[in-house]
Amino acid sequence: MKMKFHYIILALLLATVGCKKDNYDAPSLKLTGRLVYKGEAIGVEYNQVPYELYQPGFGKVGPIGQTFGQDGTYSSLVFKGNYKFTIPPNQGPFLWKELSSGKRDSVAVSLTGSQTLDVEVTPFYMIRDAKLTAASGKVTANFNIEKVVTDANAKDIDRVSLYINKTQFVSGGDNIAVTDLAGSAIGSLNNITMNVNIPGISPSQNYVFARVGIKIAGVEDMIFSPLVKLSY
Repeated sequence: MKMKFHYIILALLLATVGCKKDNYDAPSLKLTGRLVYKGEAIGVEYNQVPYELYQPGFGKVGPIGQTFGQDGTYSSLVFKGNYKFTIPPNQGPFLWKELSSGKRDSVAVSLTGSQTLDVEVTPFYMIRDAKLTAASGKVTANFNIEKVVTDANAKDIDRVSLYINKTQFVSGGDNIAVTDLAGSAIGSLNNITMNVNIPGISPSQNYVFARVGIKIAGVEDMIFSPLVKLSY
């Protein structure tokens, strides 16, 4: 009977420890923001460009890894504390700061409450003054391209694409129609015009979503113009 009593006490102690481990508060602070260049939001492909949050000195856990939305926004639920924000190598249609040692730089973030932090990057190109319209069964885009990186890190344009989709997710992986313009066919970066026919949509709707993307030579991720909804 005495031995049985000891087993009961041990079971209660283990249950108490287990409950304590399981009852930690969930992270409740929001760290939100955007990818920007000089304050202007940068569009990317949904769920394709990752970022990482590290909490130095907090055990030996790995980074909090998530991805940017197609409008360049991000949002993470975290605890109070000090963090480092970075973007992994070879990710995104832009340059990220490198340290003299060749390692990726990071942005220090001190969180005592929810915070908004825009992340400044240097894109290889920007799509400027994009005007997209829908008429006569097609979408027309007129825009300019700015070459931002012009030093030894500069890269050529592989192609420019005009995508349309029946939902607000628009990219190479999410579209109902696309037209491409090879970089070698671009004579001037100003006043570029592209057209794409609107296919039949079932169930029918009188609108599409559209945006222009630039595929940069040697870079996996594309940069995009702002998303627009076009009625026709």
